[in-house]
Amino acid sequence: MKKALITGITGQDGSYLADLLLEKGYEIHGVVRPASTSNTGRIDHLVHDPEIHDVRLFLHHADLSDSASLARLLAHIEPDEIYNLAAQSHVRTSFDIPAYTADVTGIGAVRLLDALRETGLHARFYQAGSSEMYGKVLEIPQRETTPFYPRSPYAAAKVYAHWMAVNYREAYSLFVCNGILFNHESPRRGETFVTRKITSAVAAIKAGLQHKLSLGNLDARRDWGYAKEYVEAMWLMLRQEQPDDYVVATGEAHSVSDFVIAAFGHAGLDWRSHVEIDPRYYRPAEVDFLIGDAEKAKAKLGWVPKTTFGELVRLMVDADVARLDSRKE
Repeated sequence: MKKALITGITGQDGSYLADLLLEKGYEIHGVVRPASTSNTGRIDHLVHDPEIHDVRLFLHHADLSDSASLARLLAHIEPDEIYNLAAQSHVRTSFDIPAYTADVTGIGAVRLLDALRETGLHARFYQAGSSEMYGKVLEIPQRETTPFYPRSPYAAAKVYAHWMAVNYREAYSLFVCNGILFNHESPRRGETFVTRKITSAVAAIKAGLQHKLSLGNLDARRDWGYAKEYVEAMWLMLRQEQPDDYVVATGEAHSVSDFVIAAFGHAGLDWRSHVEIDPRYYRPAEVDFLIGDAEKAKAKLGWVPKTTFGELVRLMVDADVARLDSRKE
């Protein structure tokens, strides 16, 4: 039975990755930050399943800001694979807490890489990158060879983590892969991210619990895919004979306004009656247009996206409507 260590297991990607690896027979070890209240909502379906939790799912307290805790954890678990998904991942928030973002998102990855090197384990390592690293894009579409131009503290921290992962791969012959994932969403997306902010507001407006939705830049265009499918690409990267870096994307770009129109339309609502622009939600430095070229992932990993933009919007709206309906019962 293979062992996988997942940092950020309580997040959107971590929870879907845990689902996938458990289906494939792995023993899962998740890193959870110590907190006074439970933060395991996205994996509660696993935590409360005794057949899984008592045998193949183990949660450990550790933090990417604490090198000693990471080294102890690796030495104790001896994982076959490590997926570093933990980060301060909210782009707008990173402008307010740039030093914390740099420490956890950037240096935190190095702490984990160095713990792997120090313990002498031969675990395969996945580092979660982001399309935000391309920022003020220098090429359309963006591929693995496109130069980075980060436009936020979050993106800059991810660029640092990316190149340090490459450095550890080349300097110490570690099996390290960078996944440059373009925007990927799901019903498990945090409600502070624009897509869930939109779909949760649509559900609340439809239920008569909310009337207005405040947003920032509606013209920003993103390459949006389904998170549940993107975690499979992470797993496939660690199946290859040699470590490498891969863009994971749909190759289609849609604006925030496209998402708004599709979400409100699916619920039978006129978005123009409910959406207002609030300058507070504009970024100090905007990223206008991201679209990925995932041909390398298709050719080498055999990975292709299956869920269309319209299907993604509809499944997210339906999930938020169902969530509110369940609270009424």
